[in-house]
Parts: sequence; C-alpha cells; structure tokens
Amino acid sequence: MRLFRRILVVLATLLVVAYLAVIGYMYVNQRALQYAANGEVTALAKAGLAGAEEVTIPTGNGQTVTGWYAPPAAGRPLIVYFKGNSGSFTGEDERYRQWVADGYGFLAFDYRGFPTSPGEISEVAILEDSLAAFDWAQATGVELVLWGRSLGSGPATYVASRRDAKALLLETPFLSAVSVAAERYPLLPVGWVMLDQFRSDEWITEVEEPVFVAHGTADTTIGVSNGERLYALAPNANGIWIEPDAGHSDLWARGIWERAEQFFERATR
Repeated sequence: MRLFRRILVVLATLLVVAYLAVIGYMYVNQRALQYAANGEVTALAKAGLAGAEEVTIPTGNGQTVTGWYAPPAAGRPLIVYFKGNSGSFTGEDERYRQWVADGYGFLAFDYRGFPTSPGEISEVAILEDSLAAFDWAQATGVELVLWGRSLGSGPATYVASRRDAKALLLETPFLSAVSVAAERYPLLPVGWVMLDQFRSDEWITEVEEPVFVAHGTADTTIGVSNGERLYALAPNANGIWIEPDAGHSDLWARGIWERAEQFFERATR
C-alpha cells in the first residue's frame, strides 16, 4: 500500500511539473504562437491599383507603419481596413481593386512586426498603429468606415470605441482573443497568463457607430458564436450575416462585399 501511495505521489508530481512546464512554454512563446506575421509582399506596382500610393504613417515610440492609400470618388467614403493575422495586407489586393472600382477609397496597412512594417508585435503596438492609421485617414477630410477582419476585428472595434467613424464592419470577429484561446486550451489558465487579450467584448459596448457582423458557420479558427455574441453586445447593431458552411477565409468569395456596400450606404446616408 505504501509503495502504491508513493507511486501516486510521484505520478501526481510529474503531472504537476509537466502542466507547469506547458504553461511556462506557452507564456514565453505566446506571441510566436498567437501571430502569423510572415508572408510574401505584393508590390503596389503589380497590384493593378491605379491612383493608389504607398504611405508611411508615424506611430508610437517614433516608429512607422507602411500602407496603401487610394482616395474615394466624390460622395463615397474611405474604408480603413484592419487586416487579419496572416502575412501582409498587400496579399489582399483583390479586395482593394474591387473597392476602388466601386468608387471607395481605402487605407490598408501592416501592423508593426508584420512584413512591411518594422518593429515588434504586441497588442499595445497594434492598437497604437491602428489609431495612428485612423488619424492619418481622418486628416484627408473624407467620411471613414471601418472594416476589421479576424485579428483586425479587435483593433477596429477599439478604434471605433475611441474615434468617430460612420460604420464598423467586423468580418469573422472574436468575442475577445482570450476567449478564443480559452476555447482552444480549456485546461490552461489563459486568462491569467495571456498578454494580448484584445477585449472586444468590452470595447464594443462603447461603440456608437452602426455595427455589421459577418461570420461563417464552418469557421474553425474563430467559432461563429464569437461573432454572434459580440454582435449581441453592440449598442447600435445594424446587421448580421451568418453564412452556412463558410470557413474563416470564405466570405469574400461568398459575397461579403455586396452586403458590406449596402451596409456602408445605409450608414453614410
């Protein structure tokens, strides 16, 4: 019996040590696990965006971020686009061409630490960069609408809670980054150790702009309930589109732009 107890104590100790080691590893490496910042860069000259220009925007601590800007046609707003987690904003040139073709202006950019913008990634840096980009766009004097995709739904919501735009569109948003992490790692105390939590669930309650949410039921990266729950918290909820069987990267091909344009037209009348 004593031997059996000793074995149980040893096993329990090994489990605790292993558990703490996993927590320690994830804490030290969490930003490498959270962000997918590597990717190819598309040159603006090859993007087929006549009238667009590359811009450098000053941000926190004397650093800068790189983006593309195109002014809108008369009477149209400018879309400030907050990219998702993977690669560079330059890889989404199909969207920008469509926006420009329909008369919309746009400003899209890489957060610090992503391919075209030097620096280190953190939530603080991403939020600073996003506010700086909005302020730069606002200085052009045109109406602004915000579009946040995936990771970008966090900074887009944050900016909307602290600045005045005409509309906020959230594509495959999370309720918060920490809630997604908790869903993926239910046995780990992510709420205690996660540095970059992106609390959209708190920021959305301060958003006065009309809010539109788009999500797919087959999204395995950020489950559709995230978008539904975030939308339920919006003080000025103005539309939600849940696309059956759509995954995390399917909504553009499935017609989000048609719905987004209708939303923006309602919001800017």
